[in-house]
Amino acid sequence: MTQHIHIVGICGTFMGGLALLARELGHRVTGSDANVYPPMSDQLSDAGIALMAGYSADNLTPRPDLVVMGNALSRGNPEVEAILNSGIPYTSGPQWLGEQVLAGRWVLAVSGTHGKTTTSSMLAWILEAADMRPGFLIGGVPGNFGLSARLGASDFFVVEADEYDTAFFDKRSKFVHYRPRTLVIGNLEFDHADIFPDLAAIETQFHHLVRCIPGEGLVIRGQSDAIDRVLDRGLWTPTQHFGGEACHDGWVVKALTPGGDSFEVSGPGTDTVTLSWRLVGQHNLLNACAALAAAHHVGVPLPIGAEALGRFEGVKRRLELRGNPAGVLVFDDFAHHPTAIAMTLDALRQRQTQGRLVAVVEPRSATMRGGQHAHELNLSTRAADRVFWYQPPGLNWPLDRFVAESPVPASACQDLDELVEVIAAFAEPGDTIVIMSNGGFGGIHEKLIARLQASAA
Repeated sequence: MTQHIHIVGICGTFMGGLALLARELGHRVTGSDANVYPPMSDQLSDAGIALMAGYSADNLTPRPDLVVMGNALSRGNPEVEAILNSGIPYTSGPQWLGEQVLAGRWVLAVSGTHGKTTTSSMLAWILEAADMRPGFLIGGVPGNFGLSARLGASDFFVVEADEYDTAFFDKRSKFVHYRPRTLVIGNLEFDHADIFPDLAAIETQFHHLVRCIPGEGLVIRGQSDAIDRVLDRGLWTPTQHFGGEACHDGWVVKALTPGGDSFEVSGPGTDTVTLSWRLVGQHNLLNACAALAAAHHVGVPLPIGAEALGRFEGVKRRLELRGNPAGVLVFDDFAHHPTAIAMTLDALRQRQTQGRLVAVVEPRSATMRGGQHAHELNLSTRAADRVFWYQPPGLNWPLDRFVAESPVPASACQDLDELVEVIAAFAEPGDTIVIMSNGGFGGIHEKLIARLQASAA
């Protein structure tokens, strides 16, 4: 039955993908959000989904049949209060996805602190290349597809499985709603300090997830003490390890070049395949290894998966090259954790043949704003030649002392336009600049590219 579904918080990567799926199912979809920025806003507009700026009771006219609420919303939000007072049926995004899209399908879920978006994108593309026509919902836009979600035309569905909580009325992690048959746990570190008090609390949620995997399914896991602790609490499903050369009893990936643009992979009962691609960095080799293992579980031969990865185009906002103004490479990277920042900078350092490596970082995630990762965050920039920090509104700790203890030359700025001018004056032809934030960063990418182009004119 066709419904009018209204999505509150529609411009988040997960909720925006959900909107695309609901639209593809034939529903009329509207949505509201306080923060609208590409690439999700572009996808929604292209799909003909009406967006309403800000939260208001007026957004509920005409009255929708169902409201799907994002997990960033809480009591006191005017639209949330109007929904509760009106008696309009409502649900969470993960619950709607689990009941309306995933039920009865072979779900391949990719979880972990880092690499979920890239690994999910690789996995969906491998299945597509194998003519398996998967559905997917990914927290980014894979270059091979140009959209973050689709229903697909088979029983297979790839989902990025986030441990963040479900909604203000359901504090379980999102991924408990997905009931996967194939589960990747790539890595596990402390994050989301606004939700979890410590790593042990996150491990408990992963334990709940593992309890849902069928005995005939498969858990594909990285090398981590935290993952060991999760699985030691109970495991009813076969497992396969993946990792570097130290991983002797599972899926093994080995770089053949310093930057990792050529590598080899082997798995249990498989021959070794060698491939080259456009990505760099050890973290992406591990992502590729996990994706190949998951695809193999649903019947994709390793050579076919390897050939597909040779044509993988990456993901928007994951080390995405935005421009080369005045001979300066400008990358955009979704940075939410010190480990992710360090891995990205290490990967760029390996490919850097000339000029300087410059990091521009906005500590925007809830954990970064709270200062829980301050020491690790500082050390995460060691591979850069220069770091420019932006102090966003709401940061709970000053950057001055932080900058003074930086392992590399660094400075901090509280004004975005001033920051653009400082970076433009510093940059020289041959430099690589990577802009790192898990938000829109005030459009700094476009501003900096335009400023560098103007300087060269």
